[in-house]
Amino acid sequence: MSTINRSRRAVVLGTLAALALGATACGSSGGDPLGGGSSASAPAGGSGGSGGSGSTVVVGSANFPENVLLGSIYSQALKAKGVKVQEKFNIGSREVLYGQLQSGNLTVLPEYNGSLLAYLDPKSTAATTQEVNAALSTTLPASLGLLESSPAEDKDSLSVTQETADKDNLKSIADLAAKAGEFTIGGPPEFKNRREQQLKDVYGLTFKEWKPTADTTANALKDGNIQVGNVFTTDPKIAQYKLVPLADPKNIFGAQNVTPLVYKAGVDATATAALNAVSAKLDTAGLVALMKRVSVDKEDPSAVAKDWLKSNGLG
Repeated sequence: MSTINRSRRAVVLGTLAALALGATACGSSGGDPLGGGSSASAPAGGSGGSGGSGSTVVVGSANFPENVLLGSIYSQALKAKGVKVQEKFNIGSREVLYGQLQSGNLTVLPEYNGSLLAYLDPKSTAATTQEVNAALSTTLPASLGLLESSPAEDKDSLSVTQETADKDNLKSIADLAAKAGEFTIGGPPEFKNRREQQLKDVYGLTFKEWKPTADTTANALKDGNIQVGNVFTTDPKIAQYKLVPLADPKNIFGAQNVTPLVYKAGVDATATAALNAVSAKLDTAGLVALMKRVSVDKEDPSAVAKDWLKSNGLG
């Protein structure tokens, strides 16, 4: 997949990041999202890299709805504490975003700790939230910092329908061992290459067939075209179609906590406290409910973010 939290690739060459930036700028109807202009929600009175009290904090996001929503939550939480904020959402992939944060052109990004670690260190075996964040603390450059992780996670799952779970008594991925040979599994096109051997080695699973179902995975489960699907845990279709994400006791997928990643020189104690307060309140169930409003009900992410902040005493 092309989203930030699902990208598990090694660090690409700088030239590729530059090409990606150019492509993003050309493809955006609002012009270069990394430049000034109408995309900003506040006057460009400062740089994300200027730091210190009174400077402008530039909040960025990747180009998918959940990350835009999280960026808006961060932005509005900062504004509520009197921080000057500029929004630069829908920028693009991690290759572009990470470089812009390193340069100080962006100050804050909503990240997914496990995916970030996989990007920076593809060989890392860290699995739990604590392990992942400890590894990131030694992997990130000195200019960047990880703030407090939220309990909210958007991570891979192997999901089944409620009917299949009940019929075959499936509660965890380990329970699939007796049935995998009868089941077809679906997911993004790259899922087979990334996970087939790992599922065999860790859980002893050999599926009857693998289908590239991409964004239609949840629908394919509902329609019975597959029996197991790689559905991400904040996908509102999990609740909509009554799907069951199976427990992952051996942490094959690892932690994917929503976590603010910051350019240290651009955030002060007030900004840090505001972002950590968001992390303390944000959980997976809440994020799923918010994403239903954005993806299914087609509500404006900014309005959804405002409601959440107000209901949690942060707006």
